[in-house]
Amino acid sequence: MATPAHSRTFGLVPDAPAAARAEALTKSYGQGETRVVALDSVDVGLARGRFTAIMGPSGSGKSTLMHCLAGLDSVTSGRVWVGDTEITALNERRLTRLRRDRIGFVFQSFNLLPTLTAAENITLPMDIAGRRPDQGWLDQVIDTLGLRDRLRHRPGQLSGGQQQRVACARALASRPELVFADEPTGNLDSRSSAEVLAFLRGAVDELRQTVVMVTHDPAAAAHADLVLFLADGRIVDEMPRPTAAAVLDRMKRFDRVRGS
Repeated sequence: MATPAHSRTFGLVPDAPAAARAEALTKSYGQGETRVVALDSVDVGLARGRFTAIMGPSGSGKSTLMHCLAGLDSVTSGRVWVGDTEITALNERRLTRLRRDRIGFVFQSFNLLPTLTAAENITLPMDIAGRRPDQGWLDQVIDTLGLRDRLRHRPGQLSGGQQQRVACARALASRPELVFADEPTGNLDSRSSAEVLAFLRGAVDELRQTVVMVTHDPAAAAHADLVLFLADGRIVDEMPRPTAAAVLDRMKRFDRVRGS
């Protein structure tokens, strides 16, 4: 007999520690008749040293799930851990420090400061925290991303793909435990998208990072080790070793169900 989707913990890998996990994670907005449940008692684990993609129809809760796992949004009920730290038990000051020291973020909109050079944007979070970067690691990230000859350029002098690579370098510069990427290729052309996705894949394979990416693009999801599928605020399926065709077929099944 199949395990009901709502009682199963998705994403876990046997004998692999979890970089982050959630138990009975619920997030709702509003009260009474206007209450909207974005996440409905989700149990999920994100394996360390792997590339996980999160997909689902619009409004399925995928970005909300990422924000709650990353400590960017509060939860209505349930518990969330990053490593062995329960972030739902932290006050705002300690949560801010955890996000700064242990989590990297890549967003669709790049979020680079236009007055700073690429090099200054990359080290900005550590500069604000008063921390010196590990120069060997920083050089490895910069060279892996092919940014060595762009470090003195400001964002306005860079292409969209180059700006997103700077954002990726900034996310990895402090060697975080987790990197969350929210639609990182959404504003890029196909060539730049391929470059950024290849880097995220390489960050896992070569730099031993843990990457979690929210995306609507089956071709992007195919770069991951595992795809988690959300529908109506619940994880309903997972796909190891995904291909673009298999992911697209799974998403079409969502559309047919919603259409009926």
